[in-house]
Amino acid sequence: MKWYLLISIIAGFLQVAAMADLATLVAKGDVHDRKFETEQALQYYLPAEKLAPDDPKLLVKIARQYALRMGALEQKAEKVASGRTALRYAERAVALAPDQCDPHLSVAICWGKLIPLLGNREKVAASRQVKASADRAVKLDPNNDYAWHILGRWHQAMANVGPATRVVVKMIYGALPAASNEEAIDCLKKALKINPKRLVHVIELGRTYAMMGDAEQAKRYIQQGLAMPNREKDDVETKQRGRQTLSEI
Repeated sequence: MKWYLLISIIAGFLQVAAMADLATLVAKGDVHDRKFETEQALQYYLPAEKLAPDDPKLLVKIARQYALRMGALEQKAEKVASGRTALRYAERAVALAPDQCDPHLSVAICWGKLIPLLGNREKVAASRQVKASADRAVKLDPNNDYAWHILGRWHQAMANVGPATRVVVKMIYGALPAASNEEAIDCLKKALKINPKRLVHVIELGRTYAMMGDAEQAKRYIQQGLAMPNREKDDVETKQRGRQTLSEI
């Protein structure tokens, strides 16, 4: 009986120590995540995963790093591999926490990062996953600005597909999906209302107006976004898209 009690006490101490190590690893990873230092963040998140392989929040953090690091990779194959790794982590998070917004949003973001690297047929097929995951994320948390943003970007992309891609869209969807620039505007405005400091909402709102032929509103929002400070890793790229659109108006 004494041995059983001693073993229980030791096991308890080991569990507490493991949890302390886990919290330390995640906290250190978070520091690098805030600095967009993806490789350094993974050096802490991946060992943390070994201690908590079924923690959906941690899996989403890891998915984020693999998705963000795609921009720093040079070879297309490397980008795709990193994106698919991110997607696997996001899908694991969804399986563990199907009623949480962030895992579904993570899946939508990962597919969104992969889409530009895929062929037309794969792009359209992936777009269905983006829509389904973004819809679920918005339903689970209507106050998540980025979930509304992703949904708005889906409408933007589907409403402005070219003739060649339109044929593939019909093949994959069975018919043209109910997407419109007006719906994109509505979703992006909801995102902007929730988080007015996120410049990607502003610039993509302007770009959508440009696609609708409303030059005045397009310039207004894109210039507003360009004047905002960079806060996120993709903000430089977002501003480049905005400047390109301005040059075409």
